[in-house]
Formats: sequence, structure tokens, C-alpha cells
Amino acid sequence: MRVIDAAAVEAALDYPTLVEKLRQAFRSDIATPLRHHHTVPTYGENDATLLLMPAWQTGRHIGVKIATAFPDNGTRNLAMIMATYMLMDGETGAPLAMIDGVALTVRRTACASALAARYLAREDCERLLMVGTGQLAPHLILAHASVRPICNVLIWGRSPAKARKLAKALNRPEMKVDWTEDLASAASGAHIISCATASPDPVVKGEWLSDGVHVDLVGGYRPDMREVDDEAIRRARVFVDTREGACVEAGDIVQPIESSLLRPDDVAADLFDLTRGERAGRRHYDQITLFKSVGTALEDLAAAQLIVQRA
Repeated sequence: MRVIDAAAVEAALDYPTLVEKLRQAFRSDIATPLRHHHTVPTYGENDATLLLMPAWQTGRHIGVKIATAFPDNGTRNLAMIMATYMLMDGETGAPLAMIDGVALTVRRTACASALAARYLAREDCERLLMVGTGQLAPHLILAHASVRPICNVLIWGRSPAKARKLAKALNRPEMKVDWTEDLASAASGAHIISCATASPDPVVKGEWLSDGVHVDLVGGYRPDMREVDDEAIRRARVFVDTREGACVEAGDIVQPIESSLLRPDDVAADLFDLTRGERAGRRHYDQITLFKSVGTALEDLAAAQLIVQRA
């Protein structure tokens, strides 16, 4: 059995190739049973979450990710998400590889958002606002820049020091990256707003959104978490990665459904619909689109297959 570390994962998963691999995976026949989702008490302010995410492609591979999310890890200078991925032979069940699950998760999550942006963001998007400074933030910026001509990026975070540090690390001649403390102004001028926070309350307000903006929500993974307010949901055409996941686990979708602001049928499409051409994405230039992801084991398996192929 091969052991594949984070450096090998990063080398294997360039953003354009992984975006295309995910597109193919959503069009293929991959089984993804309902993932196990458990709340684990901690001694900190917030409970942790344990996730067990299996998937398989008959005759090819079986995979399972074991992941934890500890919201208080940021206070310890640790990543919120920890994970390991096991890939097995689909014909014999023999273990093939143990893969660094954190590196796999951040790459596939960012590329799922980029895949959605291929269908939902305007083709001329140049200005990106990144809300959040955690482990996903740099990958979301670079993944979006791989599918749209992003040349100006602003980063906002609750810690200005972290936003400043991340902006300095990502700034480059072809893509100017800076930080801001004025979230409202940055949001109103953005073509794409990508959010990766663990906030229990809305961070971005719908009144800030300009016509034609694409909103990418990644951080909220429980029903009690929100990254945008009801006004944003009301103004946008809403899309999700999977209906089964987002309509049950994501507060940005669950809470508006519970309040009758949003009906399940109001979710325009998921990534299965979009990649298979069964539903339309962006309909016109000035339309506000909103994509909410909670992740799916299909993405993990597709990324793991690509890693083993290339590592």
C-alpha cells in the first residue's frame, strides 16, 4: 500500500486538471451513500464534527474519507479540518493507497467551486473577494483564477493580520492580491465573492451584492451556520453541489427553507444537473447566482483516483 503525503497530493492535483476530473465524475456512475455525520463534544466553545464519507465506482475503486472539523482549532494555530483518505481496489478490496486527506479535501473543495463557476460566473470576471483566511482561502482564489480571468483579489478576514499575510503570500504580477477591512465596499465591487468561514451568523449581506455577481459559499457545513443573509438568498438564483447534502446540512439553504423564504424546488440545479446539461446555469449577464457546497464523497474519490494515477 502506498502512503501519499500532502506534497505529493499538491503536485498531482493542479487546478485545471482536477476541475475537469470533477466534471467527468459528476457525469459518471459513482455511488455515494449518505455519509455518517456525528457531533463530538469538546472542551472548547464549539462541538466538533466527525465525518465518514464512502464512495465507489464498480469494478474500479472504493474509497472512504475519515475527517474531523474542530472549529476552535484556529485559536491553536491548527487547521480546522483533519482527514485521511483510504483508496481500495474495486475488484478485490485490497488497500491501494493512504492519502493525506487535508490536502485532498482543500483541493477538491476549491475545484468544485471552480467547476460551478464555469457554469455560473460571468466569463469576464476579473475581481474576486475572498471572505475568510483559513486553509481553504488560497486554494479557492487560485482555483477560481484557473477558470476565470481573475486579476484583482481582495481578502477580508476577522483578523486583518491574517488577511494581510495571505495577500502578501499570493500577490503576483499577473494577479494583484490585497487585503481590506471594508467588507461592504469590497463585496459591492466584486464579480465573484467566495466565502470560507465557520460563522454561525451571516457575514455577507444581500444589499451589498451588485448585479451579475456570483456568490460561492463553502464554509458553512452545519444547519446552524450562515455566511449570507436572507436578502442574498432572495436576490439570487440558487445552486448547490448536491441537493441531498446541501438541503439537509447547509444553514444557508436549510434555514431559508424552514422559514419558507426558499422552497426545495427553488434550487435551480446541482452539479449533476449542470455537468450533464440537464439544467441551465447563468441565464443572463446581470443575474446574481449563488452556489452552496457542503462536499460529497464523489469529489474525494475522483481526486484520489487522479492522485494515484499521477503521484
